[in-house]
Amino acid sequence: MSERPRSDRPRRLSEWLNPTGARKVHSLVDKVYQRKNLELAWDRVRSNQGSGGIDGATIEDFEANAEENLDRLHRELRGGEYRPQPILQRMIPKPGQPGEQRPLGIPTIYDRVCQQAVLNRLEPIFEPVFDDASFGYRRGRSRKDALRKIWREIEDGSEWNVDADLKNFFGSVDHERLLTLVNQLIADGRVLELIRSFLEAGCIAGGKRLPTEEGTPQGGVVSPLMSNILLTPFDREMRRRGDHVTRYADDWSATCCSKCEAEAVQRAARKILAALGVELHPEKTRIVHVRHGFEFLGYRIKRGERPLRLPPWMLRSGVQRGALYAFPRSRSVDHFKEQIRRRTRRKAPVITENVIDQINPVVRGWGQYFCKAHVRKLFAQLDRWILQRIWSHRLKRWRCRGYKVLPERKLYGELGLVRLVALIPSLAPRFERGLAKAGCGKSACPVWEADGSQRSGN
Repeated sequence: MSERPRSDRPRRLSEWLNPTGARKVHSLVDKVYQRKNLELAWDRVRSNQGSGGIDGATIEDFEANAEENLDRLHRELRGGEYRPQPILQRMIPKPGQPGEQRPLGIPTIYDRVCQQAVLNRLEPIFEPVFDDASFGYRRGRSRKDALRKIWREIEDGSEWNVDADLKNFFGSVDHERLLTLVNQLIADGRVLELIRSFLEAGCIAGGKRLPTEEGTPQGGVVSPLMSNILLTPFDREMRRRGDHVTRYADDWSATCCSKCEAEAVQRAARKILAALGVELHPEKTRIVHVRHGFEFLGYRIKRGERPLRLPPWMLRSGVQRGALYAFPRSRSVDHFKEQIRRRTRRKAPVITENVIDQINPVVRGWGQYFCKAHVRKLFAQLDRWILQRIWSHRLKRWRCRGYKVLPERKLYGELGLVRLVALIPSLAPRFERGLAKAGCGKSACPVWEADGSQRSGN
């Protein structure tokens, strides 16, 4: 069933960020340029690493003169002299979409510290007004929380899904609408001008300086917060209607009890987003029943229809025919395999130990994200494929004899290669006992850094 509407009184979209007319924050810029805040911002930027912008300065360069740079930023912000440099635009491939690219905006390290200082002060102000339907880039909320919400709604009977996608969201954000929403809680003109300067700094693409009359750069420190501010009226208006909406940044999904309800949700969403200057992607937005499956945050969620190979009493997982299950979508698997391929090229001039050190973080991160899905067979296949990639790198044309030179026991034990199957919580104790018999403890094997205490759905 749909959620009960909270109120029938229509509102202007901008009122959703300050529905009670609470007092705005008037004096904020002095807290932005406070020296302690700048130091905290620099610590965060340094921990996130990242490449430099158009000035070529790196994290190490900024760190070498950190005190002088922070003093300079403090003076410029205090005197109103700060002007951000244009961002460096790089085109990067879209994961799992061969031939398609998206722009990535890279601010300079100096500008990144300033943006982080602004974010440190804005985040506590806007976090309380963000809606419960929003999960992206918020402390204490994650992709898994968004997926759990959708899972519960489907199990409660909302089996029709509006599988939606926003068209060029970060590149089409209307600056005036965004600043109007920010102004609902922030009345400090100098902070508003700072945000405007971030948005209108321009970009360097192909050696040319281009204006940024709309959009917020993907890669900017404040961009995630700006996206949540702009789309919060959408979250709250849809929830006021009683719709089940779940949003993570610019990806959102709505579960409904019928196809007619899903069509009404789609029409309402298109109208509300148009008021915010955002469009639904006409080709990537569709209405689908859960038995056909839909994709969200890298997963494909579907209700099974095939008969089970074993009788129910022989299945330890307790799965039944027609049960709901999730697994990585094909583009997620393709992106993972492409990352492994780049690190295991046969011509890569590194030794096997270095190859394993490079692929372990990729395997561990990807495996821990999907380890609670129905991935036992897929993980076993990928584990075997990774072994073949390592043997191919080590022995070149004679990789067919890799199992003799680099047996699995040595790779998973002595060299510490992460095994995907061992990341599945329900199977982790079995591999732990096997490695203990082989004389390899948890401290010697990075594979055991996974959290094996969580309950698995496999």
